Amino acid sequence: MRLEALAAPSLFTLTVLIIGILVVAVLLSFTAVLQPSPRSLRTKRSSVLVDLRVVRLCGGASTLLILLTLVGLEVGEYPIPRFQAISTAFWDRAGEYSFVVNSLRFPRVVAAVLAGFCLASSGALFQTLLNNPLVSPDVIGINTGAALCAVFVLAVGADVSLLPWAAFVGAVVTAGIIYLLAWKRGITGNRLVLVGIGINALLASGITYLMVKFPIEQVLAAARWQAGSLFGASWTDVWTLSVVLLCLTPLALVLVRRLRLLQLGDDMASSLGLRVERERTAIILVASGYAAVAVAVIGPLGFVALLVPHIVRLVAGPLTGGTLVLTGLVGALFLLGCDLIAQQLFAPTTLPVGVITAALGGPYFLFILVRYNRAP
Repeated sequence: MRLEALAAPSLFTLTVLIIGILVVAVLLSFTAVLQPSPRSLRTKRSSVLVDLRVVRLCGGASTLLILLTLVGLEVGEYPIPRFQAISTAFWDRAGEYSFVVNSLRFPRVVAAVLAGFCLASSGALFQTLLNNPLVSPDVIGINTGAALCAVFVLAVGADVSLLPWAAFVGAVVTAGIIYLLAWKRGITGNRLVLVGIGINALLASGITYLMVKFPIEQVLAAARWQAGSLFGASWTDVWTLSVVLLCLTPLALVLVRRLRLLQLGDDMASSLGLRVERERTAIILVASGYAAVAVAVIGPLGFVALLVPHIVRLVAGPLTGGTLVLTGLVGALFLLGCDLIAQQLFAPTTLPVGVITAALGGPYFLFILVRYNRAP
């Protein structure tokens, strides 16, 4: 039965998937009609420029995210009526379906939302800092650096609570090494991508060495984690993601304004009073922290940080505080959608979500690469 399910997804599942893709395509086409609508919000001490188009897009993304979250509570190998799934998650937590909803599905859905927000935000910061659409933490080795330290913790049987800290240290150290090796009277996106790809390959070989060196019973958990999966996500993972997200997002919103000055060039930014290297280092630390906590929870998931910021930039324009929030919401929507596809496409066989993100992100990465190389 499982082989048949894996070989032939149901007609209903394929129909829903195709309709979903068409709906997303129509919505993306509709957003092109929305014109920028800047508004200035003033108080006695400050003023803020708000683009109503971005606000509308954030509202639409949030609505879709809520609907998809409710779908995630309902569907699965053990189907639950819609109203009972929702009531069990939010107010009747001691009901008949409490274990399935509150211990299995609800934390998995929330973890997907938070991890998607982190990965997409990380990719947006890296791409804007280096002015290169091919840059993302999974391409230049940040995710692999976090994964190397996390795999080491899992392989040696250390306390699992050290996993987020190990991943963060690995991501930050990797970012520092890439930055130093790519530095030559400044940083260019192309040079950093080449250095990052080389570091990524080196770190990947280190992970392979750890997987071979330690006994199979010690690296089994690391091997499953390497695939990138939300299976077994718990409320502890949700708590970890939430704390990091609440700490890093205000910093990221503050740094976005300085990041726009950095895009003018180091000399111009310095003449405007910006401490270039300090601000660039702070942005790299925040972006690496976003990636590290997501990798610690769901594994080295690829293409979310690459694909989502690029799509949002095409729809909403350059990075601002509002578009950073929009990027995070679309990243959450994308990862949650991919996880639901992974669960339902070949049901009852469940795929790791990393398989779906790679299947969608790989062709898009080639499209970006071709388009970038053909640019004058």
